Amino acid sequence: MHHFEAEISRFIWDTKYRHRNGEQVFDKSVEDSWRRVANALAGVEPADRNLWAQRFYRNLEGFRFLPGGRILAGAGTGHQVTLFNCFVMGVIEDSMDAIFDQLKEAALTMQQGGGIGCDFSTLRPAGSRAHKTGTIASGPVSFMRIWDSMCATLLSTGSRRGAMMATLRCDHPDIERFVAAKKDPRELRHFNVSVQVSDDFMAAVDADRDWPLVFPEQQLEGEGGELLPRRWTGELAAVPCRVLKRVRARELWHKIMRATYDYAEPGVLFVDRINQHNNLHYREQITATNPCGEIPLPPYGACNLGSVNLTRFVREPFTEHADLDWPGIRDCVGLGVRMLDNVIDLSRYPLPAQAEQARGSRRLGLGITGLADVLIMLDLNYDSEAARTLAWQVMKVLRDTAYGTSIELAAEKGSFPFFEREAYLDGAHARALPEMLREGIAAKGLRNSHLVAIAPTGTISLLANGVSSGVEPVFDFQHRRRVLTPNSDYREFDITDPAYRLWCELGNDPETLPETFISARKLSPGAHLEMEAALQPYVDNAISKTVNIPEDYPFEDFESLYREAFELGLKGCTTFRPNPVTQAVLIGADDIPASHCCDIEREGE
Repeated sequence: MHHFEAEISRFIWDTKYRHRNGEQVFDKSVEDSWRRVANALAGVEPADRNLWAQRFYRNLEGFRFLPGGRILAGAGTGHQVTLFNCFVMGVIEDSMDAIFDQLKEAALTMQQGGGIGCDFSTLRPAGSRAHKTGTIASGPVSFMRIWDSMCATLLSTGSRRGAMMATLRCDHPDIERFVAAKKDPRELRHFNVSVQVSDDFMAAVDADRDWPLVFPEQQLEGEGGELLPRRWTGELAAVPCRVLKRVRARELWHKIMRATYDYAEPGVLFVDRINQHNNLHYREQITATNPCGEIPLPPYGACNLGSVNLTRFVREPFTEHADLDWPGIRDCVGLGVRMLDNVIDLSRYPLPAQAEQARGSRRLGLGITGLADVLIMLDLNYDSEAARTLAWQVMKVLRDTAYGTSIELAAEKGSFPFFEREAYLDGAHARALPEMLREGIAAKGLRNSHLVAIAPTGTISLLANGVSSGVEPVFDFQHRRRVLTPNSDYREFDITDPAYRLWCELGNDPETLPETFISARKLSPGAHLEMEAALQPYVDNAISKTVNIPEDYPFEDFESLYREAFELGLKGCTTFRPNPVTQAVLIGADDIPASHCCDIEREGE
């Protein structure tokens, strides 16, 4: 059986996912890796373990279903590892003790291979006096540097490269400092940063109003100043916050946009929308995401990812009869949900609070990869109504099948412990579900609080013979890529897109490609947003998507892109425009920098 069509795929399996102990190799072939994972996940089943092991194996075979990288690397190895890619850390209380406790928790989580997200908004602004000790605070950004050094130190011990995401509220007094933090290419190298943008702030930008920067009064020393009620990070209800400064909303927005344009950071999270559409709106306040942004998580939440490789379900590609195998996709999703649900019981957790969160909500993030390749094989242009229609139809089938499976799993194994029937069904996302699913949830319950997410799947897609990743367009049909080897040197690989390879194998002329062969850089930024917006209604978590921006794209157009993302109903936005700051650090294909978030070296997979 030859499953690897690309040299880089074999290399990635061999270096990242193959089970070995020093010289002793346990996985002779990738089939052995699939069998190991299938058996481990089936081991959780109360009955018919052999039958489930066979079904799970068939789902993994030929890269049909791609579980998150930690699952592939860790399941069935006997190592005490976490099978979750990413975590969001606990609320950081504003005291030296608590800050260093959180640093320790972050270090233990990253040491086991998890990427982390962290909201630093609870830390007092630089220059303010503490209520209890009277000491002057150094502010969130200075504490982020400590996290950054911790991450760098862990990397130097040869452990996996975990990514970190830091978020800060748009009304925190240090927001301008946070926005400018990555101007220096040497600063905070191990962080992605995102601003939590509220609906109020977007309204203030629209109306050209002043914007108050505030902090909870009870943590500040001294009297005076105007107070406003705000639901602060980690608080269950609104608390009185002191206004420390006022800025023009448009000026702050401009600073965020200018920074993003110049050095690809920060991204924005539309945090009110994230919370309004959160299935667990009745018990969570979300202020952070995993490092790539597709899973907004509560404190100590974890994400458990898997993707359906759509390229395996194309019938008669490049012919007029080209179509998708819909029953095959449904089958893959149904088994995928059961597999990921079992991961929750099989996995170890770096911290007890993480175990409690994962077992209480049983959150999953099932998504797709290879979308762009499939569109090409079906003769659809990525930037067309027809392509967006096909893509949302795929996501609707995926969502409906995933929820249907989770309802049946609840009947068989019980609902997730945090499930409250009325409150759940009253959520914005649950209200939009088809009536049949709502009736099913009312009658039988639900096994998993969340089921759908679209991850960047960078490394995993390369493993699966280099299919296009997540919902992204094809990066390039042929390019070279430098990859860091375990001995810390670089190796170059030629990468050919599978749709392009198939087109050539069918005897077509590679010099005269149809216009459906369109690479990321040739698409308008609007085309990226439109695709994401078409899929968002079917995604209960979120979508990781980088909007590629040409270097010469005018700033004025760029600034309105994020407003457009907000108006289109997205939960956040990340763009990447080639720029000197990230170019200095990242070398991608032919020295074109990869996306700043999840290139293969940083990815938490």
